[in-house]
Amino acid sequence: MTTSSTTSSTTPTATAATPATTLDDLRTRLTGRVVEPHDADYDALRTVAAGGVDARPAAIVRPATDDDVVATLAFVRATGIPVAVRCGGHSSAAHSTVDGGVVIDVRDLLGIEVDADSGTAWVGAGHTAREVTAALAEHGLAVGFGDTGEVGVAGITLGGGIGFLSRAHGLTIDNLLGADVVTADGRVLRTDAANHPDLFWGLRGAGANLGVVTRLRFRVHPVRDVVGGMLLLPATAPVLAGLVAAAQAAPDELGVIVNVMPCPPLPFVPADVHGRLVVMALVCWSGAAEDADAVLAPIRSLAEPIADLVAPTPYAGMFPPDAPPEHPTVVARGLFTDVVDEPLAARLLDRLAEVDGMRVAQLRVLGGAIARVPDDATAYAHRSARVMAYVAAFVSPEDRDERAAWVAATAAALDRGVPGVYVNFLGEEGPDRVRDAYPGATWDRIAQVKATYDPENLFRRNQNVPPAAV
Repeated sequence: MTTSSTTSSTTPTATAATPATTLDDLRTRLTGRVVEPHDADYDALRTVAAGGVDARPAAIVRPATDDDVVATLAFVRATGIPVAVRCGGHSSAAHSTVDGGVVIDVRDLLGIEVDADSGTAWVGAGHTAREVTAALAEHGLAVGFGDTGEVGVAGITLGGGIGFLSRAHGLTIDNLLGADVVTADGRVLRTDAANHPDLFWGLRGAGANLGVVTRLRFRVHPVRDVVGGMLLLPATAPVLAGLVAAAQAAPDELGVIVNVMPCPPLPFVPADVHGRLVVMALVCWSGAAEDADAVLAPIRSLAEPIADLVAPTPYAGMFPPDAPPEHPTVVARGLFTDVVDEPLAARLLDRLAEVDGMRVAQLRVLGGAIARVPDDATAYAHRSARVMAYVAAFVSPEDRDERAAWVAATAAALDRGVPGVYVNFLGEEGPDRVRDAYPGATWDRIAQVKATYDPENLFRRNQNVPPAAV
């Protein structure tokens, strides 16, 4: 058994009282690094996942301790320079960087401490989902982070966290038991259901609006091997509608992510299929292995698979290999929906067939444990949504407007009037769309929490909820 040795305080540290006012001064106060444009690794460290982004921060701070974050925020307040917070750097809106400002890059805040007896783990905010999943796998444990290993655990968690295990064990935020946070005024707070519960409520869904999270405490679950992988099916309306319906009817232990897209040049797929529209189902059965065939039978019976790679695998094997360092420019739009029937599926396939190039419509079946949490329990307020949809296309400067119009029209074809959008899939789409992510009373409550912990809106490089007027 191991336990966390992390410590925290509830008052500003000494570094906040006499803030640095130059980068040279700041550098002398930090255990971690200050990276400037003349440093050899500046370009590598400033790069984010989103394509078409060439922000040049004045400095990238790589804190090694909470006090480093405190000192950096004091510098930001004293100088008025804008600040962004980065973990994995996968913000669709490129909020992980800021031109001419300071990026607090938490990727050196590491450490994973697993208490298998209590089913909990403390995790440094700088880790990726792959790193945490691998560390937990050594104990036969897991927490759901999504479907991509490269993402930072802090970023995906604070926005909600929808992935293969969500129907069985809830969103990532539903498994967040506590966190260490540096607030805008330089306090280091340990927050959970009993300590600063208003802040803890907001951290579970409000993204980076409320502070710099440095450590997270998760509830973890016994998950060792799953039955999962890729099932490649023909792109027909009956297959697509049937797949979504079968996933919705399945036990909660089945997670399904559906991508309708041109078939990549996969070596195990006939060459004449490459480039043709296919239904790529990524399935993950985390229940008893002997039940997998029966659970998956309704999906496998929809059509003769083009490829069936579903097999027993360690849960960590559900993450694809790290992607090559490419940064395509993407236009996208997310939404929630309820039912994907055959007429809607046919419209979607027609839309995808109208254009060429790389494009995808993704459908994630929700429900299960996600829906058993009340809407007002966390700042993620879309518990009743049954399906999450996401339409995206790669673009170039020459065809951006045309592709953006296609994405908007295709998303509209999927829209059945279900309100809301998942904040982690939200790009730079304007304040109304941020309101869609945080509807009604959720917006008002986040704004009140913001007024308590960040009344000056220091943390505004995000899907921003301004503080309520005090």
